[in-house]
Amino acid sequence: MKGFWATVSLVTVLTAAALLAQGPRGRMMGMRGGYGSLESRPVAKDEAEKRILETAEQVSPVMSVSPEDGRMIRLLTEALGAKHAVEIGTSTGYSGLWFALGLRATGGKLTTHEIDRGRAAEARENFRKAGVEGIVTVVEGDAHETIKRLRAPIDIVFLDADKEGYRDYLEKLLPLVRPGGLILAHNVSGRGENPDYVEAVTANPELETLLVTGQMTVTLKKR
Repeated sequence: MKGFWATVSLVTVLTAAALLAQGPRGRMMGMRGGYGSLESRPVAKDEAEKRILETAEQVSPVMSVSPEDGRMIRLLTEALGAKHAVEIGTSTGYSGLWFALGLRATGGKLTTHEIDRGRAAEARENFRKAGVEGIVTVVEGDAHETIKRLRAPIDIVFLDADKEGYRDYLEKLLPLVRPGGLILAHNVSGRGENPDYVEAVTANPELETLLVTGQMTVTLKKR
């Protein structure tokens, strides 16, 4: 566990450096609706990317990640060359749009699970507005049950739903994640906040886990 926390600052610096590599071409902005004090506003590569980014800025912030965490999702998805991404906790589609930015480049698809019918409907509309409805599938219902229909291989998983359910999600999805794949978990800032999940991802010799931001852990399924 000591090594887990000891590497945090290094990984955070590396992640920030990767984001900053886009250059200081945008104005500095704040949280949610902004992009943090050290990161520039994302610069769209093409009109399709611009449409997704503009839609993301208009999404109602209902239990959604920060722009910084969204950008990290996109960065990891694209760098991984992900073909199959799975999200638990769609909400209104904000993080799904960041997934879509990466998946457009890799030719991949996102399957995202949401228990609330109203939020699922709003997410679908946001995906339509962004022009990514063809690469995102929204699954309504209790994800503890609906994920049983998923098939391997999964390249990247994002957990952002009921925190007490993280370990169950992990146990059901880990066998489907390919070697070298990633599991991201939001709102996990320490062992005391979600001890079952943290224990599961730090004690398993088949996994390597780091706290990359103040809210996000990234777990590698070793090859």
